[in-house]
Amino acid sequence: MGTPEAGHEAPAPQPVRRLRRAERREQILDAATRAFARAGYAATGLDDIAAEAALTRAMLYRHFESKADLYRAVLDRACVRLAEATGADDFDESAIPALLRAASADPDGFRLLFRYAAREPDFRELIDSITAASREVGRRNLARVIPEGPWLDWAADLIPGFTLEAVIAWLDAGRPDPEHAAERVDRAVHGVIAAAQP
Repeated sequence: MGTPEAGHEAPAPQPVRRLRRAERREQILDAATRAFARAGYAATGLDDIAAEAALTRAMLYRHFESKADLYRAVLDRACVRLAEATGADDFDESAIPALLRAASADPDGFRLLFRYAAREPDFRELIDSITAASREVGRRNLARVIPEGPWLDWAADLIPGFTLEAVIAWLDAGRPDPEHAAERVDRAVHGVIAAAQP
């Protein structure tokens, strides 16, 4: 190749766009969520996450002190997204559709929270706190239709976990029949409620 002809200059090279710190952090969290959801915490190394994010391991350390720090940030972000999508106080007719929308919007984050993190001893307390809060909200709402006693305790313990497992099973099945999925999960939950009533 020779020099450009007169009047025809070579295009100037485009500068590489550098991401701002917050954007880079989100990129890393997205990649880490995918990597952790694929292999779990123990089997996922920082090199796996760096490769998923198309970054160097050194770049990860600029944003996170350790793999545990990164995993906690992934779980915290998934919790915030879930709370924003579903609210936190009531189980009404909008709760299950909101839960399904949240799971569809961030399936890897949802699975990490409710399938994988629950099995990780170092992160179990986060899931235990979510479960305890869900149980308390469930109990308060179920007390309207189930008398005080062991069956109310049973339903309050069973329904939060049952609902989450139903949503994960729906994700795993390929999200079938999305326009009626909430109604189907709701019917299953109402079956548990009916079984707890006198």
